[in-house]
Amino acid sequence: MNFFEELFSNKMIIAALIGWFAAQFLKVIFVLMKDKKFDVRRFVGSGGMPSSHSAFVIALTTSVGYEEGLASAAFAICIVVSFVVMYDASGVRRAAGQQAEILNKIIENFGNENLEVTGKRLKELLGHTPLQVFAGALVGILVSVIIYTL
Repeated sequence: MNFFEELFSNKMIIAALIGWFAAQFLKVIFVLMKDKKFDVRRFVGSGGMPSSHSAFVIALTTSVGYEEGLASAAFAICIVVSFVVMYDASGVRRAAGQQAEILNKIIENFGNENLEVTGKRLKELLGHTPLQVFAGALVGILVSVIIYTL
């Protein structure tokens, strides 16, 4: 079996990738419903509902739980890393996005819209609300449960 065949026969990796894809797809759908516009950039962008980072790591964690068991070292590692990723998404990255939003407003209010300091607007949509992180985790669990029960 070659590298790619072996890699893509791993249900845990497939679940994680599908979890990420499903969350990113849902972002596009939610923006379409809310703003009445198709924004394909939401498919690859960070931030928004649901968290694709959460979906990705929790789909992997759930899959490892199915494959290795909840008492395994692999599951313990996955759950700890998942919580770090989700905490970071709703904490540090969210705070950085809020700071970028404030800095962009300061630059605009000073009439310096040519953005000499940064060269462009700072990216504001970086992190997630706790609800977005929770929704992403649910997507990840759901994807993994579907893959392992089919």
